[in-house]
Amino acid sequence: MLDVYDILPFDNPDGGVWKQGFDITYNENEWDNEPLQVFVVPHSHNDPGWLKTFDDYFRDQTQHILNNMVIKLQEDNRRKFIWSEISYFSKWWDGIDSQKKDAVKRLIKDGQFEIVTGGWVMSDEASAHYFAIIDQLIEGHQWLEKNLGVKPKSGWAVDPFGHSPTMAYLLKRTGFSNMLIQRVHYSVKKHFATQKTLEFFWRQNWDLGSSTDILCHMMPFYSYDVPHTCGPDPKICCQFDFKRLPGGRVSCPWRVPPEAIHAGNVQHRAWIILDQYRKKSKLFRTKVLLAPLGDDFRYAESSEWDQQYQNYQKLFDYMNSHPEWHVKAQFGTLSDYFEALRKESNLDEKSSNSFFPVLSGDFFTYADRDHHYWSGYFTSRPFYKRLDRVMESYIRAAEILYSLALVQSSKSEKMSVFPSVNNYKLLAEARRNLGLFQHHDAITGTAKDWVVVDYGTRLFHSIMNLKKVIIDSAHILVLKDKSAYSYDASTPFLKMDDVQASQDSLPHKTVMKLTLQPRYLLIYNPTEQERFSVVSVHVNSPKVKLLSPMGKPVTVQISAVWDGATTISHEAYQISFVAHLPPLGIGVYQLSADESSEAVLADYNIYIRNSRQEKADRIFKIKEMENSADNIILENAYMKLWFSGMSGLLEKINTKEDGKNHQMKVEFAWYGTTSNRDKSGAYLFLPDGDAKPYIFTDPPTIRVAHGRIFSEVVCFFHHVTHTMRLYKVQGLEGQSLEVSNIVDIRGEYNRELAMRISSDINSRNRFYTDLNGYQIQPRLMMSKLPLQANIYPMTTMAYIQDVGVRLTLHSAQSLGVASLKNGQLEVIMDRRLMQDDNRGLGQGVQDNKITANVFRLLLERR
Repeated sequence: MLDVYDILPFDNPDGGVWKQGFDITYNENEWDNEPLQVFVVPHSHNDPGWLKTFDDYFRDQTQHILNNMVIKLQEDNRRKFIWSEISYFSKWWDGIDSQKKDAVKRLIKDGQFEIVTGGWVMSDEASAHYFAIIDQLIEGHQWLEKNLGVKPKSGWAVDPFGHSPTMAYLLKRTGFSNMLIQRVHYSVKKHFATQKTLEFFWRQNWDLGSSTDILCHMMPFYSYDVPHTCGPDPKICCQFDFKRLPGGRVSCPWRVPPEAIHAGNVQHRAWIILDQYRKKSKLFRTKVLLAPLGDDFRYAESSEWDQQYQNYQKLFDYMNSHPEWHVKAQFGTLSDYFEALRKESNLDEKSSNSFFPVLSGDFFTYADRDHHYWSGYFTSRPFYKRLDRVMESYIRAAEILYSLALVQSSKSEKMSVFPSVNNYKLLAEARRNLGLFQHHDAITGTAKDWVVVDYGTRLFHSIMNLKKVIIDSAHILVLKDKSAYSYDASTPFLKMDDVQASQDSLPHKTVMKLTLQPRYLLIYNPTEQERFSVVSVHVNSPKVKLLSPMGKPVTVQISAVWDGATTISHEAYQISFVAHLPPLGIGVYQLSADESSEAVLADYNIYIRNSRQEKADRIFKIKEMENSADNIILENAYMKLWFSGMSGLLEKINTKEDGKNHQMKVEFAWYGTTSNRDKSGAYLFLPDGDAKPYIFTDPPTIRVAHGRIFSEVVCFFHHVTHTMRLYKVQGLEGQSLEVSNIVDIRGEYNRELAMRISSDINSRNRFYTDLNGYQIQPRLMMSKLPLQANIYPMTTMAYIQDVGVRLTLHSAQSLGVASLKNGQLEVIMDRRLMQDDNRGLGQGVQDNKITANVFRLLLERR
């Protein structure tokens, strides 16, 4: 795809009726030897939440669509229909009688009804992590296997805002042979149409053979609605969307309405739509044509089924009864189309993978018209993009612990009281709530405010339920004397070390009350590698002793818990230590109060205007000083860091292994939005030029902590509390910097806040971003494209490099990222936008939260 971008001019000439394309011509007798085969595929795109919540859509629209489907498909066995979202389908299935269920199974068996993709949702492909994408696929596929005994074989993704090869890879590994995509940059669509490469084998970047190839069909036009799917002229195609017949609720914006088909007009109308079908087929290599017939939440009323199916059947009957027209038109499912396509191109014979071209790469960043790049949603609603990943980690830990606990509980009578059935239900519900959130209007941050609250509430409830599963499972696993096991739902054996008060607040630490009797602290490692990792918990006294699982004393750093920037709260103290855990292991540490505690206190320097030198505190050593031109320095065994004494921001890194200094400037910057009519919103990023530096009139308060386990610099700006922490431990944790930004832009107006890292790495306009935490995709900063086109999704990492070093930004949440200048990486952390961007949402993004963005910055030699 980088080669394609290289040759495209990205101009936007007027293409006539197909605005973003060109005029298509054909020769009447092209089909004389081989007729055109047309498959009209009726579909209804059901968003599991967008302008309404999942439940409201189901109640108002989706249940009626599926109820009518059963009735209407049985009326005529030539009728076909496809469905993709299993979250809706399973909810509907649970409410219907066995007679209807049998009818559905019969319709599937007879090939009238097909499940396409069959995921819980039609997943977003930019911000979703591959764990969660697989999870929602499994959830849908397992449901289908269990309830219908079917395995989907074709992918259908008409609405995600750009497409990732990770999805192609997963579908291929799931046993799919074909897939379809729609939202691709209009210039790429036009280029592929001229080259007749809209159908191609999508191959992974790393694949030197062809084992990852999957046949992919890219829809050629602007949208998946009826006006943009029968052919190049929307004014004509709209006249064949029979839901828009005069007198209905929807009409054609091109001002020419459809006409019901009857004996008097059938010849003329059939000829008009055949002309569109023929033109569309000229963009492809075979005489087999796909014409989808549907839109959002279509086919809800019985009358609509009649309007579409009866009028189309009359058109088909007329076309098919005129052999001199050389066309065979019919309703089809997606797999009907792909089967005919494969037959036509002899694909299933070994020899001929060469009929279709091979392509590698991805389809970001999407633009649907003009300079309207959909890079805003890579960051929109970042609070929930972070919550999504927190939930994923809980689900992973809960599943493993529950599986191990289940094995334990079956070993003795005493342990059979373990609430396995109830916890299994909580796990399944959590997977479904996480699955629902992968939907392309959920994790993307492109739903209405109250719908976002609904998603957030589901995630929040499931996080609480997963904590219960973790507690119940760990309980049974850590008991030495299994015969002492008893289960009491009202008094859990363990507590979690953090608490989240509501769906839109950040978690806070539980304070452990210490006594002379030791308290047990359980730490679990859900990864399959041995870990040495710093753990921090809050206790109520600085006089503390910690014993390892082997009963040996452990070195502890005691840090203050702060109330704001400069006030110490003596309600709690943070203790930090290096925990050592085997793969999938649980370590039981013991904490007790101890007057003769050996623990090491962190000491503090606070840079503040009007400082008072020594600040008395009964426990911690605190020095106050004025912000100054002198640098603040932190160091560990691997590196030495210089921070500005004025701003507290990182300026330089010295790597001790080779003694080299590297410029590494961290700064913040604001983007505004254009003064044009079209402005940034939940989907689009339309900046008013380059970012402006984040200016502060007074220098920020800077709090520097020096400790034995870690040291850190915390800067308190008006919109962001920025922390850089250096761990004094072995391994990657000590070789990288932990960066956290607590962002609050709730008072802003049409602004977006970015963090920018400028280094002396000679990256030559190249940078690398991950796709779904699964693979790396090289990127080029292209000056022929507008700024917003050079922003890409980052799920877990982005990096720049030169011959000597690589700088990686690891991210604990999905956000938009760019490298706009040599040696730079920048990430957009939150956006507050006061208007809609005309993509159907009907609102801006004004429900900003106090949001934690967490990163690791790693500088390594190549």
